[in-house]
Amino acid sequence: MLLNQTKFPRFPGIVAAIFCVLAASAQAQVQLGIDILERNGFAQLKGKRVGLVTNHTGIDSRCVKTRKVLAATKGVHLVALYSPEHGLDGTTPAGKYVKSRKDPLTDLPVYSLYGDTRKPTPDMLRGVDLLVYDMQDIGSRSYTYISTMIKCMEAAGELGIEFVVLDRPNPLGGLRVEGPPIEQRWISFVGALPVPYVHGMTAGELAQMANDKGWATPRCKLTVVAMSGWTRGMTWNDTGLRWIATSPNIPYSTSPLYYAATGLVGEVEGIETGCGGPEPFEIAASKWISAPAFTAYLRSLKLPGIEVSEYNKGGFGGARLHIDPNTPANLSALGIHLLAVAQKSAPRGIFAGPNRKYDLFYKCYGSDSIRRAIEKHVPPSKIIGSWASTAAQFGAQRKPYLLYPQ
Repeated sequence: MLLNQTKFPRFPGIVAAIFCVLAASAQAQVQLGIDILERNGFAQLKGKRVGLVTNHTGIDSRCVKTRKVLAATKGVHLVALYSPEHGLDGTTPAGKYVKSRKDPLTDLPVYSLYGDTRKPTPDMLRGVDLLVYDMQDIGSRSYTYISTMIKCMEAAGELGIEFVVLDRPNPLGGLRVEGPPIEQRWISFVGALPVPYVHGMTAGELAQMANDKGWATPRCKLTVVAMSGWTRGMTWNDTGLRWIATSPNIPYSTSPLYYAATGLVGEVEGIETGCGGPEPFEIAASKWISAPAFTAYLRSLKLPGIEVSEYNKGGFGGARLHIDPNTPANLSALGIHLLAVAQKSAPRGIFAGPNRKYDLFYKCYGSDSIRRAIEKHVPPSKIIGSWASTAAQFGAQRKPYLLYPQ
């Protein structure tokens, strides 16, 4: 197992420091947008007053923080920082208010975009000529870093500020397109773009598509600094780059795979996905499920590259997932199988609470139709099959915006 795949939940700082030393001494296969920007002498930023939308994942391939690189570059005047959900350091729990503060590394103000506002205000952008976005996404629609990018693009468009995306890999690769679409009424900060749940695009590619299609309005003057060496068939462990925990429950380079599998269903009461423990999103369990029966059921599906073992803990029964990063299986489908089996076993059904209680789940899934389908015992295969046409259509729609070869 590669070092950036290994799980060291008790000593993340020590492991990060060790890996950075190793990464600095070995050439990563992929050069990030920040690396290319530096290689080109920061041409796009020279003479500009720059605002940087970033967090702890904004580093170059030598593990140097982007904000530190820009602050030390002559001719680049870094004047402000903007932080997303989980804060500048990535330690604030999901959904929790993030305060604006000062960054001790650069001594610059850090304006929170997960506090009183999701979009930079004109006051926050006063004196800024150009906004740079540099954060690591995980490839699933319901993760809010792309939503932050879209809000920043809108603010830039409104004020005539240039917007630059320093591109990074999609850890799920660029070929996987799957999962439910999103209805317009459920577009929100949780899912800001009308794309399949797993879209197979980088932040830079999504920015181009959103800007062109008017998903971010008004349009902004957009530049994407593309990576070098990344191809669509690469998952994270093919890149040679160090993985940084993007948020508390995405600690490992494989975590985005598990998030794609169970992230949709974690907001349903009585469903356990492992969040808050050492293996977040790696569990598929419920209070009403028999572990032996559920694991036998999943094995009967014969999903290539996905193995399961029994899980029994705290009154929850189900399966512990083991996912090969190169599995061709539909990861988003796993959560639907979990919901269907739990529904059959739950005395009052899994949606027994008030409807508003599940709004966040519907925002993640993209529709409240999933509740009706599960309650009517629609076979999981039929639900999953209903996604296929949207995924195929999107695969064709996204082609003009793809920056990297297959």
